[in-house]
Amino acid sequence: MKRIFCLIAFVSITFAGIAKDIYVAANGSDANAGMLLKPFATIQKAVVEARRYPEKVTIYVRSGNYNLSEPLSFTMADSRATDKQLIIKAYANEYPVLNSDKILKLKWQPFRDGIWYADVKDTNTKFDQLFVDGKPMVMARYPNYKEGVLPYNGTAADAISDRRVAKWKNPEGAFVHAMHNSLWGDLAFRVTGKYASGKLQMEGGWQNNRPSAMHNKYRFVENVFEELDTLNEWYYDKIAQRLYLKPAPNVNLITATIASPQLESLITFKGEAGKPVQNISIEGLKLTHTLRTFMKTREPLLRSDWCIYRGAAILAENAAHINIIDCDLEQLGGNAILFNKFNQYNTVSGCLIRNVGASAVVFVGDPKAVRSASYNYQTGESKDVDMTPGPVGDNYPRYCKVSDNLIHNIGEVEKQTTGVQLSMCRDIEISHNTIYDVPRAGINCNEGTWGGHYIAFNDVFNTVLETGDHGAFNSWGRDRYWLPKRTAMDSLVKVHPEMPLLDVVEPIRLYNNRFRCDNGWDIDLDDGSSNYIIENNVCLSGGIKLREGFKRVVENNIMINNSFHPHVWFKNSNDKFEHNIVSAAYQPIRVIDWGNHIDHNFFPDEASLKKAQSMHTDANSSFGDPLFANAAIGDYTMKPASPALVAGFKNIKMDFGVTSKRLKVLAKKAPIPQMMNVVLGDDQEIDFFKLKVKDLKTLAEQSATGMAEKRGVLVVSSTVASILYPEIKPNDVILAFADDKVDNIKDLFNARLKIQSKKSTTVTIFRDQKEQVVTVNIK
Repeated sequence: MKRIFCLIAFVSITFAGIAKDIYVAANGSDANAGMLLKPFATIQKAVVEARRYPEKVTIYVRSGNYNLSEPLSFTMADSRATDKQLIIKAYANEYPVLNSDKILKLKWQPFRDGIWYADVKDTNTKFDQLFVDGKPMVMARYPNYKEGVLPYNGTAADAISDRRVAKWKNPEGAFVHAMHNSLWGDLAFRVTGKYASGKLQMEGGWQNNRPSAMHNKYRFVENVFEELDTLNEWYYDKIAQRLYLKPAPNVNLITATIASPQLESLITFKGEAGKPVQNISIEGLKLTHTLRTFMKTREPLLRSDWCIYRGAAILAENAAHINIIDCDLEQLGGNAILFNKFNQYNTVSGCLIRNVGASAVVFVGDPKAVRSASYNYQTGESKDVDMTPGPVGDNYPRYCKVSDNLIHNIGEVEKQTTGVQLSMCRDIEISHNTIYDVPRAGINCNEGTWGGHYIAFNDVFNTVLETGDHGAFNSWGRDRYWLPKRTAMDSLVKVHPEMPLLDVVEPIRLYNNRFRCDNGWDIDLDDGSSNYIIENNVCLSGGIKLREGFKRVVENNIMINNSFHPHVWFKNSNDKFEHNIVSAAYQPIRVIDWGNHIDHNFFPDEASLKKAQSMHTDANSSFGDPLFANAAIGDYTMKPASPALVAGFKNIKMDFGVTSKRLKVLAKKAPIPQMMNVVLGDDQEIDFFKLKVKDLKTLAEQSATGMAEKRGVLVVSSTVASILYPEIKPNDVILAFADDKVDNIKDLFNARLKIQSKKSTTVTIFRDQKEQVVTVNIK
């Protein structure tokens, strides 16, 4: 009997050494033992407790709100061996929520015009965002917030006009937001007072690495007391320590939960140089309500247009084998997740990231790891450049993975933002993500340092909604070799052919993605982007642009309703464009030297093919109907009899976006365009820059518009989300676009191809019984 007892005791000890479970519940107590029936109250306590156990530890977090007064911080004390991971995860199917809210206990009193006020006794409370029963309120602003109006949910040219500023008694602490004059992003300013002249005193405007004046139309102002004039607006008087709010009629301020976020970060991983914190997973948690950080976005990222702030709701530095799995990151003021400097083998997977003030996932290395780092658009001569390939040291992210994430409605505060940002990093995998409804690019590769990225099977659409001159995928290559003058670049690379690959030492691969950008390019490789392999992608609207750069291989891609846009190519680029299907003639700009091999492509008609051949390309290319299996639903595989297959095209696997059931249910579907090279029905309406248009074909339409003949394109409906609004109106007939005559929708879409590099264009319309010419901003 004694021997049996000893054996049981031994087995029990052995199993106890395999894993340790700790429990946390919002109604628990940190004086408890951390067991299922006696859980801790805070995750911080559970993390400290976990340090006592060398074996694998799982911290189970029960449903409830966990208001953090400081970030949940993981340091070297929490670092684990590979097989003894620390996991913080939601218990069973429960839903724990981490936030930085301070819950305000206030005594409300009526003020005027439906506005209430309450005195705030705690002088340390930060007022940057305000939530009432979980719903975000709007900081008092002009013009008033109008959901869906782009940019910024409403702008006004007179936002800081002398007449309006004269109404403001003390605007100190207000913020002015404006789009960059060239729409490359946004600018933000803090009001510090008024001059004697009545003009605003301001600081800021540093959010863009190529700064400009504010856009003369797209601007708004917030945090001004006199602009508190509509439902759900609020204002905090810092001097009087008084909070004002104009609640909706159904809100009971006595019982409502009033919350104000207090932190920038909710979770941080910070190891030491050479000693990364590692082997920690966060699973199934919701992270929400953090401070906005737009005034801290000021660090330039090499020679791109970008500036950045190295902060986020989840921030990792000197970290490895960190996993963020099946988490929801919502209603955050700044970046959602940022991997800063040294990070490796980290993953973000199965996450929902939405309603975020800045970018979703950011990888950014240390500029000190960059040889001959430069931050201005211009650069020195080659004699000043370090000719050693690759980085210095390893203080940058590498071998990380962002996969199966649903990312949308980001950049709600800052517009120079993206779904996934790559800067000064290497070998990052971005796969099977669905990204949409973003103000700028869905995926942005900031520069070539140091390549090796694998970007595959993503579904990226509804992009570049508030900015201009970008793409669903966007990149720069202003690496150490690059000069903005073509003649200088041609001479330099003739002497130093190795220079274009000194930073982008491994190819960047874009495989099997679906991209759509209606206000730019689907794939936009800008200024010198080099060493790319672009293969098996479906481009639904904007086509593919390659500006400058070297050693780009573009093969087996489909471009619907658009084409190939080669811009300003260098000599000896060694670019290759082969076995691609285009829907229109190429759209070159200042191309003299046509790379290594531009051939064996498939055109929609003989005219577009002959135009290419007149430029001494595509000697062996062909044209015709590619015979897509079912283009109406986005199935662009070829039928067996397709002449494109005969020409060498290979069918693409149509498998884009998120894979998990949870996210598939939540994800929007990419809008599939009607192909313009097919015969349209008389009443068939087509989307054109978010206008509904159709060929003017019937006698009734001719009569209603006053047209003398049945030609042109009739505008059926318009929307404030269209970049052509309000200049183009319903019942207008478009007769010319960008100086091209428009008799039908196909003409209109062909004319559109010519404007993708322009900021504005002219449109000839028939309105009020006469032809008129209007100018529209398209960037």
